[in-house]
Amino acid sequence: MASTSDPVDALLKSGPRRIRLPEPAERSRLRTEYGLTQAEVAEALDVTRTTVAGWEAGRSEPQGAARAAYAKLLDGIAAQLRVTGPGPAPVAAPEAPPSSAAAPMARPVQAPPAPARRTPATGPAATPAPAAAVVPSAAAAAAAAAARTPAPAPTEADPRFANGPLAVLDGDGTAYCADGLLLRCPAADVPSLVEWTLAEARLGAPRLHRNGKDSDPLVVLTAQAAERLGLPAVLEDRRALRLPGDHKVVRQITRAKWQLTRRGFGPWARVYRPAQDGRRHCVQLAVLSWGALDSRSWGDAEQLPPPELAQLLADYAHRVVTPRGSTAVSGLELMTALRPPTRAVKDPATGAWVSGANPGALTGPVDPAPPEAPDEHPVVTSRFPRGHRRTPDEVLDEEAFEWIRDPQLLTDDECARKFAVGIDVNMAFAAAANRLNVGLGPAVHVRRPRFDKALPGSWLVDLSRIALDPRLPNPFTPDGRRPEGPAWYATPTVAYAVELGHDVSPAEAYVRPEHGAYLDAWYGRLRDAYMATMAELGVVSGMPEADFLAAMEHHKQTDPARAALLSAVKATVKGGIGKLRERPQGAGYRPGERWPALDRPTWRPDIRAAVIATARVNMHRKMTRFAAAGLFPIAALSDCAVYLSDGPGPLDFLPRTPEGKPLPGGFRLGVSPGMVKHEGTQSLMWAVELLEDGHNPARHIKGGDAALDGE
Repeated sequence: MASTSDPVDALLKSGPRRIRLPEPAERSRLRTEYGLTQAEVAEALDVTRTTVAGWEAGRSEPQGAARAAYAKLLDGIAAQLRVTGPGPAPVAAPEAPPSSAAAPMARPVQAPPAPARRTPATGPAATPAPAAAVVPSAAAAAAAAAARTPAPAPTEADPRFANGPLAVLDGDGTAYCADGLLLRCPAADVPSLVEWTLAEARLGAPRLHRNGKDSDPLVVLTAQAAERLGLPAVLEDRRALRLPGDHKVVRQITRAKWQLTRRGFGPWARVYRPAQDGRRHCVQLAVLSWGALDSRSWGDAEQLPPPELAQLLADYAHRVVTPRGSTAVSGLELMTALRPPTRAVKDPATGAWVSGANPGALTGPVDPAPPEAPDEHPVVTSRFPRGHRRTPDEVLDEEAFEWIRDPQLLTDDECARKFAVGIDVNMAFAAAANRLNVGLGPAVHVRRPRFDKALPGSWLVDLSRIALDPRLPNPFTPDGRRPEGPAWYATPTVAYAVELGHDVSPAEAYVRPEHGAYLDAWYGRLRDAYMATMAELGVVSGMPEADFLAAMEHHKQTDPARAALLSAVKATVKGGIGKLRERPQGAGYRPGERWPALDRPTWRPDIRAAVIATARVNMHRKMTRFAAAGLFPIAALSDCAVYLSDGPGPLDFLPRTPEGKPLPGGFRLGVSPGMVKHEGTQSLMWAVELLEDGHNPARHIKGGDAALDGE
């Protein structure tokens, strides 16, 4: 006889199958206040500690019986805490004794409460300009909210890297990881540290591209940790910046059958064994006391306490890439990580998977065209006698602006103004890389070509006959002077000459038929990292101009760690572009010899030239738009331009439309890459004296030397 029960009633009587759980942060708080470790919870629920950590971080959710048991535990903890109140503060685990034996399973140590991250002020600070005294806007309030948002974590948790991309190791054996996690590391020498890192620490980061490689774990050594591992306080060899081959630490590494890369054991060292079964065995070490974090790129990061330094470096790893050296090296590594040179392809003959070229990537080393090569390159030394100084028709000279206006060209109206105000383009070289078409393969030499702006390459063309306003820098030379005859130019420069309405007739060219927007993903990731960090410092897109200027006055003082992260992101852009034409290093080098950088696919001086040419052209295009409104610069240095003004701020001189909006096509205030910020203000007489002495006001408008300050 058929059942007469209602199936809907049956489902309702069975109760809810999706058990509600507290938010991830509340789960962690309940466990901590009750005095439990993640390992104890994991043991009770018959799961791993990493699984519990994922539940508390919101990276994963318990299912089935584990979910019901976890909910029961949290409900019981919450009920007892409501009755008894919170328990005593957790106590850090005692220091583990030094041991060179294999370490036990990495055990998280209960971290003390992390210091609250200082949020940037939402209201504007006082500035000399009256317009800066404004009421905080909704955009400024949004900036404060963004500043309280933690750095983005990978979208999918990878159990292999459950403890984050890196750790900062202190002298007592405590390894500080991201988000306040502590691990106990008993290693007393470098080989044991490497073994512990690979076997138990669960450090590293997943690949950024499906055809790429996972990031190797990074362990940063404080001065105390370096001493504990037997490393000297300073490197005696200041030229090679590495330990001698007979140092005891190097011998320990060799005896343990580990290897060092060609650069040896220096501030950034890689300890590895050859990959087996497709699995890498490599650990990156950074020694703080040896200058691993250059202050020109990282600010005062080296002075941060280990927990804050670990969070800073982890945020950089999540937003950019796990550091593998200087920010310049990291910039190149990011290019390769986002556009790997190879991918797996199936061999049609055998059906086996083999390594093949990845479309749209730099797949192998390419020799430069003769005008693109630096003086030391074999391509050049084989063509010219030693000591020969190449002329513009023999060498490509695409560099950023370093120009000053002839003081005799200052008008009476300009001399009546009181201030010199500098404006600086945000992330100028990153913005130039956006959607830039660059060569991917070798160059092809052609004579009497027809210019094609869609074809990356180097062109020999005479632009000296183009007459431009002398109150503007000439866009075809770095020093802003008019060319004297035929010269080599990258495609963006020649395309700009055509844009200005001039006919061009190249005599010859080296063009690259294989091309693409190689740097697009690189730009996008660095742009996002920059914007996220600026938001944490209280500066967001869309702020009113006055609010933006006020926030920029003190944004670097709101949080030293965030300021260091911002500096590193910007240095990654400039350093990465510069590294595309890395010159030979070392006193023993002889011109004409190949140097190691030439063997990597990312040694591409032609791409560097195209980026810099685009940045310079972008600057000139905006200057020309301002000039049409009657406003001319007096100096330019890379991404900074100096104008004379009646008032001390950019709002006092930036031209507007009749409707009061920023002039289309010109410099615009804002945080986004390609927009500008206030660089500095000095008096008119200060600027004129520098011009008359042949010095560049843009270099010193901020109060120091822009080049020495890393600007």
